[in-house]
Amino acid sequence: MSSPLLLDQLLRKLYMGTQLGSWAMRGCALGCYALWSHSSLAFLSVLKQKTPGLPLLKMADMGRGNLTSNVTCTNLYNHRDTARVIMPLHYTIVFTVGLLGNALALHVIRPNLKKMNSTTLYSTNLVISDILFTLSLPLRIVYYASGFHWGLGDALCKASGLIFYINTYAGVNFMTCLSVDRFIAVVLPLRFSRFRKVQNVKKICVFVWVVVLVQTLPLLSMPLTNKEPDGYITCMEYPNFENVDNLPFMLIGAVFMGYIFPVVTILVCYSVLCWKLHFAAKSNHLTEKSGRSKKAIGVICCVILVFVVCFSPYHIDILQYMVRKLLYDPDCEELRSFQVSLHITVCLMNFNSCLDPFIYFFACKGYKRKILKMMKRQVSASFSSVVRTSPEGSSRDFIDAQKIHLHNTRSQQ
Repeated sequence: MSSPLLLDQLLRKLYMGTQLGSWAMRGCALGCYALWSHSSLAFLSVLKQKTPGLPLLKMADMGRGNLTSNVTCTNLYNHRDTARVIMPLHYTIVFTVGLLGNALALHVIRPNLKKMNSTTLYSTNLVISDILFTLSLPLRIVYYASGFHWGLGDALCKASGLIFYINTYAGVNFMTCLSVDRFIAVVLPLRFSRFRKVQNVKKICVFVWVVVLVQTLPLLSMPLTNKEPDGYITCMEYPNFENVDNLPFMLIGAVFMGYIFPVVTILVCYSVLCWKLHFAAKSNHLTEKSGRSKKAIGVICCVILVFVVCFSPYHIDILQYMVRKLLYDPDCEELRSFQVSLHITVCLMNFNSCLDPFIYFFACKGYKRKILKMMKRQVSASFSSVVRTSPEGSSRDFIDAQKIHLHNTRSQQ
């Protein structure tokens, strides 16, 4: 028997042998078989025999990778009036805090570029990605304030979308690189020290940017704008991608590469790091008394919490909907719910760029010192100006001057 035929039968048996309640295994088997033979009529017959209640898909839809019916959904943006107030406000805060905080972080890091090390390089690239991301937000703020209406053309929509996603996932990858770098520095300092050499780290940083570009450049070949029935032109919204070939497989792959692999790496590296620091503190009483280990563990837990809370909802949301698209044809109400949830989870994900500066504040002494110095300088300058312009201060100065003058006159007599 030929290899293709063996594989075909194996995948069919895998799906047929899976219990009805095991949706994860059914989804995996269904996905594998769909990839192998998505144009086969036998595939549909397997579905019908095993799951009579499951809505069947048209072969034309299966071939295009578009599993949603051709019915036009007109209720996808019913939350427009609420979103045009909340979303611009949210992104204005992210833009302001993110830009100022990360610009200050870059200012703190800049003097250390002369004595560059692996941590400085990764941190610099992370800060640059956050700054570039925040610079893409003003156009999005205008778009959301207009009620999901884009009047600047498809080219500018693609450019803003490209910057948006490149810097989102560049940030994720550089956070992952930082966690691996810290892991090597503490746990495996001798065996893998070559990966922390400046020349090698520069190559890794270039590689990260190239990988992110390769992942996001396909956006330029897709139509990112769409004219809705009510006349609004949307930009970079999920329904605009519904007709893209093999969309569920592409997005599931993107979730694994852009989220699951980085989050597992970060969790493993920082968990081992925390265990190592805790063990070192227990064996060395001086270290335990200084509290440095506890502070480091606290910062690590904060980084993990921010990453998981900000990035998990968005990627889990995409993953569950793509699996549902592989299993059946979601109706308009499900698509509308998914669209609303995407707007909420994307806002949460992008909030990460303005939380990073607060992590720098607690983790980096130089950053904290710079902010406190600036705040002290600002307070003293404000106090000086108040004293100069205050009538009470002026009259008090005048009285003190008169007292000095009288005292000098008496001493002369």
